[in-house]
Amino acid sequence: MWRQLRPIALVAVLGFASPAGAVEGTRAFFPALEAERGRLVINGATDIEAMEPLIRDFQETARDVAIDYTDYVTNDLYRDADIACRLKQPFGDLLLSSSVDQLVKLANDGCALAHVSPETRDVPAWANWRDEVFGFTFEPSVMVYHKDFVPPEDVPHTHGELTDLLRFKPDYYRGRIGTYDLRQSGIGYLLAFLDAQQASTTYGRLLESLSRAEAVLRCCNNAVLSELDSGNVYIGYNILGSYAYAAARRNGKLRIVLPRDYTLILSRGALVPTGAKRPELAGRFLDYLLSERGQDVAREKAFFFSRSGALPAEVDGPEKLVESGIGRPIRIGPALLAAQDRLQRSRFIDDWTKLIVDTPVRLRPN
Repeated sequence: MWRQLRPIALVAVLGFASPAGAVEGTRAFFPALEAERGRLVINGATDIEAMEPLIRDFQETARDVAIDYTDYVTNDLYRDADIACRLKQPFGDLLLSSSVDQLVKLANDGCALAHVSPETRDVPAWANWRDEVFGFTFEPSVMVYHKDFVPPEDVPHTHGELTDLLRFKPDYYRGRIGTYDLRQSGIGYLLAFLDAQQASTTYGRLLESLSRAEAVLRCCNNAVLSELDSGNVYIGYNILGSYAYAAARRNGKLRIVLPRDYTLILSRGALVPTGAKRPELAGRFLDYLLSERGQDVAREKAFFFSRSGALPAEVDGPEKLVESGIGRPIRIGPALLAAQDRLQRSRFIDDWTKLIVDTPVRLRPN
C-alpha cells in the first residue's frame, strides 16, 4: 500500500468510456492542495505507484492544480489516442507511455503538439523528436531472478547465457521463465523487435529456448514480477529496470542483472495530443518531468535509474552503463516507425506466436 500524505481517489475502472469504447484501467484523482484553478488529465501506460511521487511533487509547485490520471495497458492507450486523433476528439492533455514507438507513430500522424522550453532544450537528442515526443526516464531492460530458486552458477549475465541455461536445464526451468505476451504488450513487442535488430542470430536461439521452456507469458511488467514474487516464475526476461527495482525493494529475494552483451535502455515518452484541452498545463507538467527537480524525484522515488550517477544498490551491471558500450539507448525518432509498420508488426508477432505459443502446445504430451 502507498504511504499517503493526503487523500487520493482511486477507482478500478471497468468499461471506462473512451473514444475506442470500453477499456480496463485504473483511474486516480489527485485533488489540488489549494482551491482548484486547473485540472490536468493525464492518460499513461505507466503505473500509478510510479507516477504518484512525481504528481505529488509537481503539485507542490502548482498548488492549485488537480490531476486526473488513468493508467492503461500500452496497446489500449495507443488505440484510444489514435482513434481520438482521427475523430478530432479530446483524449487527455498529456500522454505517457513506455511504448515510445507508438508515441512516435502518433506524432508522425499529426496527433502531437510541439512544446519548446528551456527544459526541452536540455533533453539529449536521442530523447527528443521534433519537440513533440520527449523521453523523461532512463530505464534499462533487465533480467530478474528469485535467488531461492536460481543457484549462483545458473545466474545468466548475457542473452547467450540465458539461452544456454534453458537448453541445458530444460526440465528445471520449464514453465519458470516469465516474459511479455507480445500480442498484448506494446513495450514487450518493442523490446523484442529491438532485440532482433541487436543480434538476430542470438535472438533466434533465445526464442527457441524460451519456446522449449514453455515461457510464462503476461501482459506487462508487474504481472511477470508478481509471478516472480510468488515463486511461480524463477527468471523474468526483458523487464523494465524501474519496475524490477521497485519489486526488489519489496522482496529482498529478487535480484536484478543488466545483460553484459548489451542492455537496451528505454526513455519513457511524453506527448501533448492535438486534442488537449489544457496544452499549457500539460506543458508545465512536461517541463517539471524534464527539470532537475523532476529528474531527482524520478531517480529517488519513481524510476530509480538515471542518465548520470551510480546504479541503484545491489544491481548487477557496469557502473557506467552507456559509457561502457553495454547500454544501448533506444533513440526516439523515425527509425521507430519501422516497429509500427502494420505489415511488419503483424508478421513479427505472427512468427513469435507460432514459435512461443503454438509450438509448445503442439509438442506437449497428451
